[in-house]
Amino acid sequence: MVNAPDELAARTLRKIGWRILPFAMLLYFVSFIDRVNIGFAALTMNKDVGLSPAAFGLGAGIFFAGYFLFEVPSNLILHRVGARVWIARVMISWGIVSGATAFVHGPVSFYVLRFLLGVAEAGFFPGMILYFSYWFPASHRAAATSVFMAAAPLSTALGSPLSGALMELHGWLGLAGWQLMFLIEAVPAVLLGIAVLFVLTSRPESAAWLAAEERGWLIESLKREQQQTSRNHSVLQGLMDPRVLVLALIYFGTSAGLYALGIWSPLIIAGFGLSPLAVGWLNAGPGIAAVVAMVLWSRHSDRTGERTWHVVIACLLAAAGLFYCGVAASLVGVLVALALVNIGVSASKPPLWSMPVKFLAGSGAAAGIAAINALGNLGGFVGPAMIGFLKGWTGSFLGGLYFVAGLLLLSALLTLLLARSEHNKALAAGQAGA
Repeated sequence: MVNAPDELAARTLRKIGWRILPFAMLLYFVSFIDRVNIGFAALTMNKDVGLSPAAFGLGAGIFFAGYFLFEVPSNLILHRVGARVWIARVMISWGIVSGATAFVHGPVSFYVLRFLLGVAEAGFFPGMILYFSYWFPASHRAAATSVFMAAAPLSTALGSPLSGALMELHGWLGLAGWQLMFLIEAVPAVLLGIAVLFVLTSRPESAAWLAAEERGWLIESLKREQQQTSRNHSVLQGLMDPRVLVLALIYFGTSAGLYALGIWSPLIIAGFGLSPLAVGWLNAGPGIAAVVAMVLWSRHSDRTGERTWHVVIACLLAAAGLFYCGVAASLVGVLVALALVNIGVSASKPPLWSMPVKFLAGSGAAAGIAAINALGNLGGFVGPAMIGFLKGWTGSFLGGLYFVAGLLLLSALLTLLLARSEHNKALAAGQAGA
């Protein structure tokens, strides 16, 4: 028989989950499509505007330079003004910039608009991770984060056929297929940005859609958890904690894997002589596999309370997939390899994002989470750019794929070293207390 407090907790979390997660997932779904749809645009855009593989890789990755520079300020503003207003601003501005990418006419304009897209979108992802810490207790946070982050592989699964189909509309209204794709796929970001103002609730204290006892339980649970974790940290403490830097380096490898996959996989598959629509459908399969694996893996991580090996094993699987992709000679082999990379990279992220809030709170958490995401997402610049550079230099994807695989192996090693350090620190504290 379930006692009253347990029933109240289950009811409250169920209501929060249904209220927040589907909408948050939709926002990230649109966000990720607008980040990586250049992978499909490249099938014809590169020739139309004169982009070499190296220039395309650089432009694809330069998004993260703007993202890096404005990530921490954006998250601190969100912490101050609230998620509702700031996430709305982020989405509307990124939708406008993404749509403007339809009018690039050479490498320079491509670089500028990709940089501005990073500036516009800065703060969205870490802002949502911080937002979940306002609503979900730690024991439920990885599962909530996994549902949210499942939108990334899901955008590959559903967005790939859509992008491929839009590319087939070449000539409609006098525009190229890639131009129509950018314009059409930018519209949902603007519309959802407006919807955010009416749907998101910034904090539990103002959640009129929760009953008074539900709201009270949630506020007290989160307050008690924060007091047990640590006192509030300042912005400087959040930025200067060495664990933040280590987690950023771990995230660097996973981001390199995610965006190398998202941006280059359509071109890798297209190398077998397929149409954009066929590429879209085939690119969807690995994303579907990743969605299922990500949710199940994160639930297992929450149920066991274990984070380290859930990150390590997932990173090793992704690295193995990249190595295999480099040597696979058949289309089936490439698709299997891409599925392994998709599963590994996607499954590593929710357990990883459950780590910083174990030692950071308050504005320090806002700054620390943003710093991890900003520094870590530079991997999204390095991975695609190195693949483009090495592809242009050697004529093969092999070197770039192996480079990104090496970064994922480094992420696995750093995760183990961080866990060992934290274990030793806990032992030392226990001995001092004894």
